[in-house]
Formats: sequence, C-alpha cells, structure tokens
Amino acid sequence: MATAADRLANNLNFGALGKATELRQRLLFTLGALIVFRLGTFLPIPGINPIALQQFFEQQSSGILGIFDTFSGGALGRMGIFALGVMPYISASIIMTLMQSAIPFLKTLKEQGSKGRRQLLQYSRYLTVLIAALQGYGVSIGLESMQTAYGNIVFEPGIFFRLTTVITLVGGTIFLMWLGEQISSRGVGNGISLIITAGIIANLPSAFVSTLQLGRTGELSIAFILGILILVLFLIIFIVFIEKGQRRLPVQYPKRQVGNKIYGGQSSHLPLKINTAGVIPVIFASSILLLPNTMSGFGAGSSSEIFILISSYLGRGQPLYLLFYAAMIIFFAFFYTGIVFNPDEQAENLRKYGGFIPGIRPGENTAKYIEYVLVRITTVGTIYLAFVALLPEFLLSRTSIPFYLGGTALLIVVVVMIDFITQVQSHLFQHQYENLLKKTKLKGRR
Repeated sequence: MATAADRLANNLNFGALGKATELRQRLLFTLGALIVFRLGTFLPIPGINPIALQQFFEQQSSGILGIFDTFSGGALGRMGIFALGVMPYISASIIMTLMQSAIPFLKTLKEQGSKGRRQLLQYSRYLTVLIAALQGYGVSIGLESMQTAYGNIVFEPGIFFRLTTVITLVGGTIFLMWLGEQISSRGVGNGISLIITAGIIANLPSAFVSTLQLGRTGELSIAFILGILILVLFLIIFIVFIEKGQRRLPVQYPKRQVGNKIYGGQSSHLPLKINTAGVIPVIFASSILLLPNTMSGFGAGSSSEIFILISSYLGRGQPLYLLFYAAMIIFFAFFYTGIVFNPDEQAENLRKYGGFIPGIRPGENTAKYIEYVLVRITTVGTIYLAFVALLPEFLLSRTSIPFYLGGTALLIVVVVMIDFITQVQSHLFQHQYENLLKKTKLKGRR
C-alpha cells in the first residue's frame, strides 16, 4: 500500500509553484542575480580599444581563448569587469581541496564540522583574491603587448593601466564569488555553476547563427551541420540518461519489538550515482588547462620559444591537450567522489540504525563492499565524462564551429539544469508536505 509520502511524490507538479511563496522568491532572486551578472559582462575595463580587441578575439575565438570566453560569459571577449569570471575561485577550490589531503591542519579543519568548513571557505576566498590578482596582472601585460590592424588594444600602456586593470578584474571576481554564494544560500541551485551555465546559454543563439552562417558561405556543408546538430541532440539524451542512472544496493532493516508493537522489517536501498562527481571534474580540468594556454594566447605576438611550445603541444585539438584533458577528468572524478562519498561513514550509518546489505556483514565488510561497487561505477562514470568531453573536440578542433556547441559546454549546461530542476522539485515537495501536515493537524483538532 502506498504511503502518504509516496502519494505526495506521485502528485508532485509545478502547478503548485504559484502557492509556494518561498520558492517563488528564491527563483526571482536567482533570476535577478543572473541578470546582474549578464549586465556586468558588458561593462568594459577602462583604457581598452574595443575595435582592436574585437578583431583580436575574432582571430582567437576558435582557440583556447574562446573556451575561456565561454566560462566568463563573453566578458573576456569584451574585456569586461567580469573577464576573469569565476575561474580564479574554481582554481582556489581545487588547490584547497588537494591541500586538505596533504596538510594535517586543513584536514583537521575539515573534520570539525560547519565551523571548520567556514574557515576553509575563508581560506579559499583569500586564495581566490591572490590568483585573480596574478591573472589580472598577466592579462594587463598581455593586453599591452597586443597589436592589430586597428592599432594597439591599450590606448595608454603603463603602470596606471596595469593597476586599474588588476583592481577592476579582482573586484569583478570577488563580486561574482559573493554573488554565487548568495545564489546558493538565498536562491535555487549551485551559484557558481549557474553563473557559468548562464554565460554559456547566453551565447548559444549567436553560436547557432554563426554555424548557420558557415553553411551559407559554403565553409561547411549542410549535411555536416545537420550531423553536428544530431550529435548535440544525441549527447543531451545520453547525458540525461547517465546522470539519472544509479546502482541501488539493497538494504534490509530487521524487525524489533518495543512493548507490544513491532517496528522495522522494511526493505530499502542505498543509491550510488554513476557520476557522483557531477560536472566538477570537467570544470576543474578545463580551468587547469586554461592557465598555460591563456598565457600562450596572450603571448602569441612574442617570439619566445615557451609560447611556441605551449601553442604547439597544448593547443586545442592537439594529442597532448586531449591526453591531459582526459587524464585530469579521470583523476578529479575519482578524487572528488572520494571526498563527497565516504563508504566507511555510510557503513557506520547503516550499522547504527540496524540496516545491513543482504549477504554482507555489517561494519568493515559493508564498507569494503560499498567501496568496491563505488569504484566500479565511478570507472564507468569517468569513461562517460571523458567521452562526452572529448568526442566533439575531435570534430570541432578541425572546424570553425563555436565552443558553445562542444561536449564540455553541453555537459555543464545539462548537468547543472538537471540539478536545478531537482532542487526546484525538492522545494515543491517540501511545500506540499508542509501543507499536508497543516491539514492533518487541523483535522486532528476537530
């Protein structure tokens, strides 16, 4: 017989959105924050020649700078105040996550609960400011050395321009970091991921139009464009299928008698997602690969051998670039899964509440079995992530199709939107459940 919770879940629909006041306020706040982000991408830093800058990025749009421009929501191509985007924050998060496993002090903070996590978050913020300052100074130096047919990109190079650029870019990154945290706490979804997704989605229409333009001019055949669109549709369906896939470990709870009543004896399951790490490994891998390639892109006019080597071996579509990309995706997938899912903790929780996996002894044996299954499905998840991220790279690296139609961008958008919809459904479920409890109390008073 179906329980009240089961019936509530089956009747869950978005029609209750109009009655869920808190959820509506959260959605409006999220929308307003993303609008603020999009407006900020159009505010340029002072001292930039927009015509020369546009010409430079038109030449580099198919390269690694085009990828960086994607994560910044187009702000890099316009050299806006949000040109660095949230990538410094992501880089700081990567460094802090790796350091937690190597430094005992940080590991101790992690184990202290919410207080320790707040302290680690504060360290990540400090590191974000440092990384943003270094990247901002590098961008200012790179901009000063660039020349196009329309003249220099910077009107008046010098220490004042560098200082202004660093302060503006660091301030923009700090604001985006704060905005992302506000979305996570007062809105719906993960703020940082939504900011990246909003930037990608905002550029999808122009990417689609530019692709059709290539077909109209004859650079790409109509059959090839249709093949790309079919591939994109296939990838979306494939991503949704895998992200919803999970391995359910059966869990049995024994019967126990309290007085004259018998409790327990229920069967449940422990869900293990195929892709537990989500889109984090792809974002981490992309952010790391962006650093050397960005330096190479801004130093393209230099005759230095190091820039030539980076462009030759770590350029988009190059074998070494694809190898490093796949290796880092696999590494971060296993690493992040190990952080967010602890088999020992899960086994201890099952033992505490009297649950057990049929045929497996509670305690250490259960933990080893969960870890065994987790490693196997995570292996499948890493292969899936590498496949989705790299398959379009083999095709798009040899064409002029924008990065927004690539596997990485699609993966980020689809996974983040799935998480967003799941959280909306969770809020709706909570709202309907609270209403059900209120009705039950009112009936009980009569």
